[in-house]
Amino acid sequence: MVVELLKTAMLWANLDKFYIFLYIVAPIPRDVLQSETTYKHIEDNGSVSPAKPLPYWKNTFDQRKKTARAKRDPPDLDIGIEEAEVFISVVVPAFNEENRLGLMLREAVQYLQKEYGQAGSAGTANGGLKHRHKGAQEQANGHLGSGNKGAQREPTGWEILIISDGSKDKTVDTALEFARSLGIDSAGLIRVASLVENRGKGGAVTHGMSHVRGKYVLFADADGASKFEDLGKLVREIKQVEDKDGRGVAVGSRAHLMGSEEVVKRSFLRNLLMYSFHLLLWILTPPATAAIRDTQCGFKLFSRPALPYIIPYMHSESWIFDVEMLMLAESASIPVAEVPIGWHEVQGSKLNVLWDSIGMAWGLFILRAAWAMGVYRWG
Repeated sequence: MVVELLKTAMLWANLDKFYIFLYIVAPIPRDVLQSETTYKHIEDNGSVSPAKPLPYWKNTFDQRKKTARAKRDPPDLDIGIEEAEVFISVVVPAFNEENRLGLMLREAVQYLQKEYGQAGSAGTANGGLKHRHKGAQEQANGHLGSGNKGAQREPTGWEILIISDGSKDKTVDTALEFARSLGIDSAGLIRVASLVENRGKGGAVTHGMSHVRGKYVLFADADGASKFEDLGKLVREIKQVEDKDGRGVAVGSRAHLMGSEEVVKRSFLRNLLMYSFHLLLWILTPPATAAIRDTQCGFKLFSRPALPYIIPYMHSESWIFDVEMLMLAESASIPVAEVPIGWHEVQGSKLNVLWDSIGMAWGLFILRAAWAMGVYRWG
């Protein structure tokens, strides 16, 4: 009996030490600086605007949550999030991307203008209507709208929010110059926010997704490796899986490319590390996240109602942030669809295959342990 008690005491002592270790090493996002909550865009006269405050849906959400708690509303009450102003927001994290950003933006804007129009215009997939019969109309995105005057319609249009992640090159100038080239109709739809210091891709994405106005929010890598027009596939799939509260996530996936020339021609080391990381994910992550064959593709779509269950609880700002997003979605019972997309290798990657792979493995272990041990908690 005494021996068993001693073993139990030693176990608890070791758990306490492990908790303290996790508390020290688990990443904590740095505070956002005041200048980082502003953006610039191109004015109608072609000049660069002064810094303007970014919208911040979390402020309103936090206030609603505080009011609900004061009224002692049920903890599972759906507080809701501010209504969307545009149909889709695209968040582009960019660190020293002056050479690759322009091509990605050109492909993105070409598709967004064609499919989603301008805010308030009759686009096609974003709420633009095509006639079905007299008295009723069908939206090309699958929703039915009444022909009555008072019928509620989806928001239209798009925005791109570029987060310059402490860039030292001309990333900001490149983005603004590209916006200027679009002319008066579209230039103002591209917003550029600058982080004073580099936070990492995860930090830039989380920051951008805290300041979006869209009903759907895509984050897309600045290298343009993902085929942007496959956004339409993600929109269709996310609408298929959304729950009754409109929450859903659609994950762009390259898993179907396994065995393709793009993957086969990679080095043996890179493929070995890729398969090892997938094995580690399968071991360490909860079942729904582990079932996703490609967690790291930089092309993911979120519905607006899903954001309050994910973004405020993000901690990882490194390459492993995608996994934390998916784990949080799983914890909140948010449906996730994995969608095959087109993808190609793009030169200029800042990923150091060996060291960043080791860092991702370490980050995944710390992330999983911190949530399991209660170092990270739901607010």
